[in-house]
Amino acid sequence: MINIVLFGKPGAGKGTQAAFLKEKYDLVHISTGDVFRFNIKNETELGKLAKSYIDNGDLVPDEVTINMLSSEVKANPGAKGFIFDGFPRTIAQAEALDVLMSDNLMKIDGTIALEADDEILIQRLLERGKVSGRSDDQDEAKIRNRFEEYNEKTAPLIDFYKKQDKFHSVNGIGTIEEITERLSAVINTL
Repeated sequence: MINIVLFGKPGAGKGTQAAFLKEKYDLVHISTGDVFRFNIKNETELGKLAKSYIDNGDLVPDEVTINMLSSEVKANPGAKGFIFDGFPRTIAQAEALDVLMSDNLMKIDGTIALEADDEILIQRLLERGKVSGRSDDQDEAKIRNRFEEYNEKTAPLIDFYKKQDKFHSVNGIGTIEEITERLSAVINTL
């Protein structure tokens, strides 16, 4: 079993790469955004709770998010492993994820950060925004704000996972195939 956290700034290619890695290693891909959308759309108890926070303009508390992820992990008892995409985003979330994994007799084997220059990522996101319709990908000021939030809240995870000897950095610039090869080279060492 192998469990991976994939992180990087918006536009770094996490979702694209997670789809390839999921197939290659037969892993379950857990995207926090997808889990939220599923639970809200299907009006699960957790979805209704999350929606109540979102509707008030508040962030969904970590406890609610962890409970959703716990449900996803438990719904896949025969999994060969998981790719967590979009979570954790803070040290408190990383600690909660470690507890969740331990409670299920698992652990995070490695975290891989897709690294890319901000200006390249901005161009990627602006291009994606033309086809995705996502308003947060169409405004450069909003994109830069998301990068600031990442630097402030998510970048400290690097030290958290370095202390556990689980942090790996991968160049996120190149063809999709080249980046998948770089990620695979890291995964194969875990």
